[in-house]
Amino acid sequence: MAVRNLLSPLPGTFYRKPAPDQPNYKNEGDRVAVGDVVGLVEVMKSCNEVRADAAGRVIRFIADNEEAVMAGQPLAEIEV
Repeated sequence: MAVRNLLSPLPGTFYRKPAPDQPNYKNEGDRVAVGDVVGLVEVMKSCNEVRADAAGRVIRFIADNEEAVMAGQPLAEIEV
């Protein structure tokens, strides 16, 4: 199986959940389909969904919750 990196579309802050009191969108080991929301990148009070661009399984998250990220930075690895 191949591994694909899910990249940040924008610079900002990466969040793995929609709100502090909500569960993560996805966890390591979870299956994902194309278009599934995996996280959010917030920039200037605007939240942008990060969606899986391939079907597979989340191997690991490279970026931590609430970590500052740059555009094009790998956020997670997906086994496709």
